[in-house]
Amino acid sequence: MSEETIHESKGSRSRQALATYFRRIARALGRGEPVPVDDAGTVTVDPAAESEVEVELDREDGTVHFEVEVEFDEEEGAVDVDAAASKAEFELYADNAGQWRWRLVHDNGNIIADGGEGYSDKRDARSGIESVQRNAPGAHVVDESRDEEPPEEGGSSATFELFRDKADEHRWRLRHENGNVIADGGQGYASKQKAKQGLNSVKSNAPGAPVEELDGDGPAEDDEE
Repeated sequence: MSEETIHESKGSRSRQALATYFRRIARALGRGEPVPVDDAGTVTVDPAAESEVEVELDREDGTVHFEVEVEFDEEEGAVDVDAAASKAEFELYADNAGQWRWRLVHDNGNIIADGGEGYSDKRDARSGIESVQRNAPGAHVVDESRDEEPPEEGGSSATFELFRDKADEHRWRLRHENGNVIADGGQGYASKQKAKQGLNSVKSNAPGAPVEELDGDGPAEDDEE
């Protein structure tokens, strides 16, 4: 019988990041929903009602291997490798000052998010995009007008904040736990509901959005989707 590797990823994670990842899995299992395999949620697996589980703990040459393996009949479950097909694209470009910036543009041409700042190094701009792709889907949403605090359980390493600006317009921003704002809507909304729609579009479209590097700063229209 042939073996096919559908998805494989490897990287360093903090204990908190591991906890967040496993909570996402546990939450999906508990709700009977497809389980996200990667951080972006572009690959999901829907296990069978009952599966074989193998837990293995090895130690070799000073390295500890802790593995959890779940097996089930393919006909009793499902795998989706295009679970988060995006309707948007990240555009990476240099502004008139030579600073690297990014914006998330919906298929309809509207800008639904941007980084809010320029970077002297293109790699930093790309890192900003990756942080949004990684953190936006699972980020909690808090309303600053209600002095809300994000729940301690679940979520990601960032939080969506709903707030009103000096012009009394509703806005959102995505703030990392280190205090940095990693994305915002770039505009004000007449209602809180519109602002929520804007951030929800980022939640659903950012993870699987491809990144295109532009030759110049092409025009695009700010609006929500």
